[in-house]
Amino acid sequence: MSVPETIDLGSLTSRLRDPNLFIPEFGEIAGALYKATANGSIPGTTINLVQLRAAQIIGNTYHTVRVTADLRKTAEPEERITAVASWRDAPYFSAAERVALELVEAVLNPNPSGERVPDELCARASAHYDEKALWTLTVAIGQMFFFIPVALIGKPLPGTESRWSK
Repeated sequence: MSVPETIDLGSLTSRLRDPNLFIPEFGEIAGALYKATANGSIPGTTINLVQLRAAQIIGNTYHTVRVTADLRKTAEPEERITAVASWRDAPYFSAAERVALELVEAVLNPNPSGERVPDELCARASAHYDEKALWTLTVAIGQMFFFIPVALIGKPLPGTESRWSK
């Protein structure tokens, strides 16, 4: 079995140039989203776990690498980071984290037999999160929706701060 060839990231750039060159409000919007999710109503770890699961679902390496790095910076155990992909049978997550992961999956995946986010799931989430925390979790998922097209269309390089084409 041969070792796969690696690519020198130093020679690559993103598909699009820095969005701030064209949309000066981009940084303000991104900053407001980060500030809104860091309001203390839910743990930052929960936000990162939810955003990692979103990155896995959409299949985006940039986001997956970025959020994994954020989790590692907070000394999150590797077992928990790795188990996000299979959280349903992993013993590493609290009930509150599980319902948050279930919410992000419900939002991102179609449900051919009904609503994506049924009342029963919201009721279970309400058992773990007050209304401010539910809004914060909703914004954290929405934050990923803001950045998903940036990553999929603009294609910043994984493992780097967004290095945009010049």
